[in-house]
Amino acid sequence: MTITLLAIGKTDSKPLLSLIAEYEKRLGFYVKFNFEIIPDIKNVKNLSETQQKQKEGELILNKINNTDVLILLDENGKQFDSVNFANYLQKHMNSGIKQLVFVIGGPYGFSEDVYKKANGKISLSKMTFSHQMIRLFFIEQLYRGFTILRNEPYHHR
Repeated sequence: MTITLLAIGKTDSKPLLSLIAEYEKRLGFYVKFNFEIIPDIKNVKNLSETQQKQKEGELILNKINNTDVLILLDENGKQFDSVNFANYLQKHMNSGIKQLVFVIGGPYGFSEDVYKKANGKISLSKMTFSHQMIRLFFIEQLYRGFTILRNEPYHHR
C-alpha cells in the first residue's frame, strides 16, 4: 500500500520543511509514502470562498484515482488517539487497497465535490492549527502509528 498526503500550497518555513523531511525519511522504512503539494491558486482575491474551494477541489480530484481511498483531514472528522489511529492504518493495509490518500485542504476547507468523493474524514484536534503545521503533525502521527504497529519504543504507552 502507498500512503499519499496531498496539501494545498507550499510551506515556506525552513525549520518545518526540515522536520517534515525527517519524518518522511523515517516513514520510508515502513511504507511507501508520497507527499505532494498542490500549488496555491493564483488571483484568489478575485474569487469568493466557494469559488476558491471549487478550484482547489478540482485540483485535488485530478490527483485521485477511482481505486484510491480518500480521507480528508477535516475539523469535523473522527478523532483518534495514536494507538487507535495505528489500528485504523492497519485495517486499511489489511483491506488490500493500493493507495490511501489523505488531503489537507485550503484555507476554507473542501468543496462539496471533494466531500462527496471522500471515503472518510479525520480530525487531528478540536483546536485549529495552521495548514503548514498540520503537515508535520500528520506525518509524525503516521510515523508514530507504524512504530506502534511494530511495537517499537518511539511511542510510550
